[in-house]
Amino acid sequence: MTQRPSSPSTTSDSHRTAAWPLALVVICLISYASLYPFAGWRNQGISPLQFLTAPLPKYWTGFDVGINLLGYAPFGFLLALSALRSQRRSWAVSVAVAAAGLLSLAMETLQSYLPSRVPSNLDLALNTLGAWLGACSAWALEKTGVIDHWSRFRTRWFGQQARGALVLLLLWPLALMFPASVPMGLGQVFERSESALAEALVGTPFLEWMPVREIELQPLVPMAELACVALGALIPCLLGYCVIRTLWHRAAFSAVMIAAGIATSALSAALSYGPAHAWAWLDVSVQAGLGLTALLAGALLALPRRGAAALTLLALAVQLSLLNQAPIDPYFAQTLQTWEQGRFIRFHGLVQWLGWLWPFAVLPYVLARLSVRSYAEAAEK
Repeated sequence: MTQRPSSPSTTSDSHRTAAWPLALVVICLISYASLYPFAGWRNQGISPLQFLTAPLPKYWTGFDVGINLLGYAPFGFLLALSALRSQRRSWAVSVAVAAAGLLSLAMETLQSYLPSRVPSNLDLALNTLGAWLGACSAWALEKTGVIDHWSRFRTRWFGQQARGALVLLLLWPLALMFPASVPMGLGQVFERSESALAEALVGTPFLEWMPVREIELQPLVPMAELACVALGALIPCLLGYCVIRTLWHRAAFSAVMIAAGIATSALSAALSYGPAHAWAWLDVSVQAGLGLTALLAGALLALPRRGAAALTLLALAVQLSLLNQAPIDPYFAQTLQTWEQGRFIRFHGLVQWLGWLWPFAVLPYVLARLSVRSYAEAAEK
């Protein structure tokens, strides 16, 4: 009898790490922070590598040192972890540090063409040192068995092909860091997209082709806002149900995700309005929405994984429809100036884009889970 060959998805997918996709996300963050505001590019007529032999900067702050170290530490950690999990153990730290050094060199070189940025050899050294510290942390965790414990934990809790869901779930709290007009309301992009398109078409005949709304967008009524809050907190729970195996694991996971959403929203409010107003967003309707989320998350614990994917798709469609029928609160828009004028200027834009696009990244993932029934998924049943 001829033995049926093993499907690649059953032999390797369960061992795929989420470290590499997360490293790509960190590259985007580093690039945005290093090259913001992406305007005024010019050639100064000098070598863009001249900063390498320049004297060390005379003026620097503890914040500058810390952000250059911490900015590259996750990148080094994730690259080294990815190499360690793919059996390339002997040179994991070296490759991670070399890749981080090359990325930092590229960013500092490009800063030579930006009038608002100053390339620095000290930044390059600190970035590389931060990546080395992160890579060494990954190596130490691997040697002490922590990474193996995580692998066993992931195997117990999550099904195969869970890497995409894990990356999206890890990004969800970060997406909530940028203030949202409606708590938990990610993906409110219609009014912004309409305004951006109109600005881009100014001075062209295509501006006249834009459809004009007969009725202005109307603010959400209390019940619609409650629904947006409830669905916004429920969507990551349902996304986790797509890949989590047992009922009690799902119950623990949903409790952690709801708590993470509340904590991140409070931190976002503290950064935007001040620590005294960290819980100002948690009014009666939001509390009711979060309570409804807890009830729905508990009631849906036994939902099959494909059913969870279908319900995630439905929840996304309803929430995005409700959010994008409402305008941005003018008072809310004014509060964003706190982010734009502070030290978060290099990061808020990327987090803002993440908040806008996170639901639209979940859509193709759940559609793929619904449309492709892999051999590995069939084998698990």
